[in-house]
Amino acid sequence: MTTDIPAIEGQQPYIKDPHAIEQESFSRIRSLSDLSSFDNDQAQIAMRLIHTCGAPGIADAINISEQAISSGLQAIKNNGTVLCDVEMVKHGLTKRLIQQDVYCYLNDERVPDLAKKQGETRTMAALRFWEPHIEGSIVLIGNAPTALFRLMEMIQAGSPKPALIIGVPVGFVGAAESKEALIKFGDQYSIPYITVTGFVGGSAMTAAAFNALLRLSNNIRF
Repeated sequence: MTTDIPAIEGQQPYIKDPHAIEQESFSRIRSLSDLSSFDNDQAQIAMRLIHTCGAPGIADAINISEQAISSGLQAIKNNGTVLCDVEMVKHGLTKRLIQQDVYCYLNDERVPDLAKKQGETRTMAALRFWEPHIEGSIVLIGNAPTALFRLMEMIQAGSPKPALIIGVPVGFVGAAESKEALIKFGDQYSIPYITVTGFVGGSAMTAAAFNALLRLSNNIRF
C-alpha cells in the first residue's frame, strides 16, 4: 500500500533520483574546488574526500603521493589485505567492490589487557596483530593518530611495508602532527600515502578515499 505524502508548504522541487544527485554533486565539486594540482585519477580521490566532508576548501590540504594510486590499484589487483584502525572505517567500505580480506583488531578480546599493560591506546595495542598482514596491504587509519604513529614506529623497527597508507585521523591532539609525520615518513621510506593535513579527517573520509580507489579499479569515474 502506498501513501501519498503531501509536499512541504513553500518547499521548492528537489532532486530525488540518486544518480542525478551524485552527478550534480560532483559537477558542483569540480566548479567549487581547485583540482589543478591533481592528475585525473588523483582528482577522483580528492573529489570523494571533498564530497564526504562537504568542504571544497580542503583541496589544498589533500596530499596524494606520486605512486599512491598505482600502488593502491596494484594491491587491489593482488587482493592485498585491508587493515583498518577502527570498525567505523571497516563498515564504511563499499562491500560489493571488495574482494580482499579486511581486518580490524580493535575489538579483539586480547587488546584491552594489552593496552592497559603497555599504558597505550587500544588502537595502538591492536596494531600488534597487524604484523602478519602488513606486507603489501592497504592500511586505513581514520580515527586514531596514535595508530598512525605506531604504524610508522613498527615499520621503522623492521616491520614489512604496506603498499599504501591512507591516513586521515581526525582530532585536535596528534592528528595534524601524525599526518605531517606520515608525509615525511612516506617520502623517506618510499611508502605511498594519501592524507589530509590539519585537524579534519575521520573514518568516513578514510573509507571514502579507499572507496574511490575501488571505483577506479573497476573503471568507475566521474
